[in-house]
Amino acid sequence: MNDDEFRGGARYVGGKVEKAVGDAVDSRAWQVDGIVDQVAGAAQHGYGRARSIVGDAIDSAPELAEEARDRLTAAGERAADTAQRGGRAAARAVEDTPVLWAVAAAIAGYGLAWFVHGRRD
Repeated sequence: MNDDEFRGGARYVGGKVEKAVGDAVDSRAWQVDGIVDQVAGAAQHGYGRARSIVGDAIDSAPELAEEARDRLTAAGERAADTAQRGGRAAARAVEDTPVLWAVAAAIAGYGLAWFVHGRRD
């Protein structure tokens, strides 16, 4: 709780008391002053509360940034591991059946060339 929250709350309570006294003695001036103090106290308390919330958010920002960095690092490491495993698997497949992969590459190259250049009539 910061100073504005405390003072605003105190002013609000003081306004309540002032209005109650104004009601008891039937004094319009005391009633109006009490309501004005209630409104001003509530506004000051709200301002103080907002300052506290923003301050808490600023204080926790480095922790949140560090957590995000750690999560991104872990995700990057997982992606790199997956890519390495996939690359090793592809390399093993090519080593196991090189003729099949050479034929597949030739067919893919011919298809790509045909697609790009079209048929010549």
